[in-house]
Amino acid sequence: MNIRRAEAADLLNILKCNLHNLPENYPMRFWTYSALIWPEISFLAENEDGKVVGYVLCSIERAEKFPHQWVGHINSLSVLRPYRRMGLARQLMDMAKDALIRGTILIEYIQLHVRKSNRAALSLYRDKLGYKHHRLEAKYYGDGEDAYSMRLPVTYMKHPQTWVAVSYHYVTDNTLQLARRAVAQLRRKLAKG
Repeated sequence: MNIRRAEAADLLNILKCNLHNLPENYPMRFWTYSALIWPEISFLAENEDGKVVGYVLCSIERAEKFPHQWVGHINSLSVLRPYRRMGLARQLMDMAKDALIRGTILIEYIQLHVRKSNRAALSLYRDKLGYKHHRLEAKYYGDGEDAYSMRLPVTYMKHPQTWVAVSYHYVTDNTLQLARRAVAQLRRKLAKG
């Protein structure tokens, strides 16, 4: 299995994966826009034969209520059924998250929408990836189903030469202690010069 950055040449194969898997299908201009404007933040998984078996398509947009803020969007995530339960969705989401928070635009949070009935996706986003319910959006999908809007907050620590992104991801008491120690070490290092 190979996971790599998606390219414009992959669009038709990504679209096939979407059409095969998901009830919500987007026009080709949507896929093209995402691939051309934000090529560094979308990824795909391909099998040994080079067939696209999963993808995550992302974008960065201005926040609705605060146009001076930027938001990372997970526009679409899909893994073909025979390739599920192999950790591909999580790997794709992790790569997208890393690309979104390490990009040149500082984002406030990563947002996605998920069908209210999609328990497997809800479990992945909430329990494994740390996304929080933001709100319920009634009749969000074309077939009238409601969607949960979910967000993963991202904070940045200012360093004299760069910004360091810290995402609230997989937080348990143990990881919180490790994160606090790492921040304390970084502060001591910065204080020394």
